[in-house]
Amino acid sequence: MSKIEVILTHNVVGLGAESDHVKVAAGYARNYLYPQGLAIPLTAANKRQLEVLRQRRAEREAHEYNSMAELAKSVGKLLLVLKVKTGEDGKMFGSITSGSIADELKQQFEIVLDKKKIHLEQPLRGMGNHEIELRLHPEVNATLNVRIESTNPAAQQPEAPAPDPKAAAAAAEDRHRKGRPVRRSRPEK
Repeated sequence: MSKIEVILTHNVVGLGAESDHVKVAAGYARNYLYPQGLAIPLTAANKRQLEVLRQRRAEREAHEYNSMAELAKSVGKLLLVLKVKTGEDGKMFGSITSGSIADELKQQFEIVLDKKKIHLEQPLRGMGNHEIELRLHPEVNATLNVRIESTNPAAQQPEAPAPDPKAAAAAAEDRHRKGRPVRRSRPEK
């Protein structure tokens, strides 16, 4: 299989960033990279364009870094409130994932953020406040405060006096007897 050298003009996932020299299969370059405008052949004339590509890459990376640093500052001050359905005991139905957090950020604050930049060890399953790490850029991390609240108002139960242990045991035994079917003996034949 023949390999050729090309200069990337755009970022190609798994291959490299713009202005990188890479060796790829001739068919891949001929059938995909060249027609899509993602790469140019490595020639003397194209080597001169390399400096322009490097400058464009540096400007793009600087712009990405600055915008993500500003976003990190603003996100650190926000409190994202998520409303979820809960049962009578206050347990959530389902869980909160990075995709649902990204959707709520877009809906509540008009911040468009890729769900891959929201780092969760595991989906959130508990009510209350949580701190979530955002990996916005290789050099920029932020923390987002999230509060998970129930859409159901919690049923307010008046506080009852502490039950008598003997009465509680008797009530449990009574419930146990009522739940068990009554066994009747069969008449003998």
